[in-house]
Amino acid sequence: MRHVERHRTHRIGWLRAAVLGANDGIVSTASLVLGVAAAGASSQTILVAGVAGLVAGAMSMAAGEYVSVSSQADTERADLDKERKELAANPEHEHEELMAIYVKRGLESALVSDVATQLMQHDAIGAHARDELGISEILAARPVQAALASAGTFAVGAALPLLIVLVFPISALMWAVSGGSLLFLALLGSLAARAGGASVLTAAARVTFWGALAMALTAGVGALFGVAA
Repeated sequence: MRHVERHRTHRIGWLRAAVLGANDGIVSTASLVLGVAAAGASSQTILVAGVAGLVAGAMSMAAGEYVSVSSQADTERADLDKERKELAANPEHEHEELMAIYVKRGLESALVSDVATQLMQHDAIGAHARDELGISEILAARPVQAALASAGTFAVGAALPLLIVLVFPISALMWAVSGGSLLFLALLGSLAARAGGASVLTAAARVTFWGALAMALTAGVGALFGVAA
């Protein structure tokens, strides 16, 4: 009987960036809309501010993800280059390092030498990257993928509060944007949890709580400065 296990670890790279982008898009744009609305701005001004926030936020997310993940990729390449030099200069020492790692993981001492030897003969740098450095193909840094996923989902998330601005009158905008954005956040948390195999309820509650806090603080600042003006 064939048994196929379905794991979700391979989704970590793009899923993290996508959830971050969508969450930030909803929260930051809704907070911006609420802050400007609380200051007494017109619907047109609110919409312009929201669109500007969408464009600026998407570009910022793309740039930020690309730079940060590129830094991770640079570090990984530097470590792999160093490991290649060590393998060429002192393979016996590298063999002993692998043996020590496998002993700590519970492999019997009588087997570690053969295991380390066979793995190094098959793919020495791959074995050391995976077992010594913790670098694997699945979890390797992918700057372009992270940038595109984050920017794209930010734009989608930011567009949702803006749709509410277009549909609802200014008199109902505060409640509509707040309620709608919290609903969007709960759905985002649920979808991300299902994609990652985590608790739907916990994920939805987490993103909704922090989104509500951000929107409340921003609306409060907008109201304060609006009254002061």
